[in-house]
Formats: sequence, structure tokens, C-alpha cells
Amino acid sequence: MTSAHDPAPATTAGARVYTLNVPMVVRLKTGWRPLTHNDRGHPIARSRLVKQIRRAVGWAAKVARIPAAEHITVQLHYAPGDRRSVTDAPNLTATSKPAIDGLVDAGVVPDDTDAHVTEHMPLIHPSPGERRLWLEVQITKEH
Repeated sequence: MTSAHDPAPATTAGARVYTLNVPMVVRLKTGWRPLTHNDRGHPIARSRLVKQIRRAVGWAAKVARIPAAEHITVQLHYAPGDRRSVTDAPNLTATSKPAIDGLVDAGVVPDDTDAHVTEHMPLIHPSPGERRLWLEVQITKEH
């Protein structure tokens, strides 16, 4: 897999796969976590968090030099750093949607419609270790 700092992509059955770090934007007493659909608060504050995710992923895609593609497959991954059940996977689409929009902003795909993007359900890795959030982007059809 490729981090935002390592532009050489991994390959999976001939397809290029990039791994981009996604910011966790909700502050907790114990650290940070991703934005979820359960988060409440003022719409303007939520909008700022969405823009932060979108901008960060767009820049990470540019740094990783992900080429323009006709179609990509994406999946958000979340490692909460412990075995607690922190959220259910569909709640994380509140983070994956702006991340995909950031890929559109960066010119990776022309739009985030089904014709250009296949999104797999986010995957939670509940095990001890570093808390992190990342997006895997697979180029499935070259531009």
C-alpha cells in the first residue's frame, strides 16, 4: 500500500492501489476520531469539519500523484487503537463521502457518481495499536 508520502503505488492483480491518510476531526478526551453521522452540533461547525477532510484528502491525492482515472474503487479504514466498539461502519460514511469529494477536487475522477466511483463499506480494525484513519484508492479504469 502507499502512504501519502510514498508515491509508488502497490498493485493488486494489475490495478494500482494508493493509501491516503484521512484526518480525524472530532476531538475526544482521549484523542481524535472520525466524523460520523451520529455527531450533533451546529451545521456551520460540521461544514468546517467536512471541508477539512475534503481539503486534506485532495492534497494527499496530489502528493501521492494519483493519476486521473475514469473509475476508482475506494474503501475507508479505521483503526480505533483498541478493541472497543466505537461506531458501526455505516456511520463512517460521514467521513468517506467528503474524502471522495476531495478526490474529485484533486482531479482523480471527474465526478463521484457510480459511473466513476465504487465505494465499499468502511472497514473497522478493532485491535490494539495506533489509532488511524486511511482511504484505499484503487484505479480500476485508466483515463
